[in-house]
Amino acid sequence: MTQFVLVAGAWLGSWAWRDVEPDLRAAGSGVHPLTLSGLADKQGPVAGLQTHVQDIVDEVERLGLRDVVLVGHSYAGIPVGQAAERIGDRLARVVFVDSNVPVDGESFVSGWPDGRAGVEAAIAANEGFWPSPTAADCVDQGLTDEHIARFIGGATPHPGATLTDPAVLAGPLGLLPATYVKCLLDWPEPSPEVAELLTSERWRLVTMNTGHWPMFSQPRELARILLDAAGPAPAGSDA
Repeated sequence: MTQFVLVAGAWLGSWAWRDVEPDLRAAGSGVHPLTLSGLADKQGPVAGLQTHVQDIVDEVERLGLRDVVLVGHSYAGIPVGQAAERIGDRLARVVFVDSNVPVDGESFVSGWPDGRAGVEAAIAANEGFWPSPTAADCVDQGLTDEHIARFIGGATPHPGATLTDPAVLAGPLGLLPATYVKCLLDWPEPSPEVAELLTSERWRLVTMNTGHWPMFSQPRELARILLDAAGPAPAGSDA
């Protein structure tokens, strides 16, 4: 049985996958949405990036999961990518949903050369947390007013150290069996780092005609993509 471990991006917790879960369960999959330390129902603890990596590894090991599809959305692609290489043969595939990807020695904010100073200043001014988004951050992303209200209502400040700590990779990310889901309303092209990874025969690209939070805007389509990603690799691939 495929076991999906679902990790949402900055400010979000396990609750964000509510509308994606039913179709995954209906297909006979195990579904394990995960809240990372310091967020949502796990607010409070001081968390760094490696805390979040360990959160994911610990969940897989605690539940004794195998045939695992790790799903990382947005920021969560960074800890998910690191956790993927640490769970060994328990891993079936990684799915990066419009996400950042870990680069050894680089952080989340390293990929924001124009916005890094603003993020770091916001963290410093808010007791070490990145402030929750506003409705203005959600425009032109395919979200209804109801989606936005639910997103903003559930969002919590994000532990700042997780955004500034460097990633630690033991090997090339391109060797992992992976699917990258690009949400076209957010930005039509993958980042240079992702584009390079997509040259690997073990990586696949899927696009969605929606914005950065497809678990809200197109949950059933996202579930279908996740189920497809968990299926057999195309002929000629060793993924």
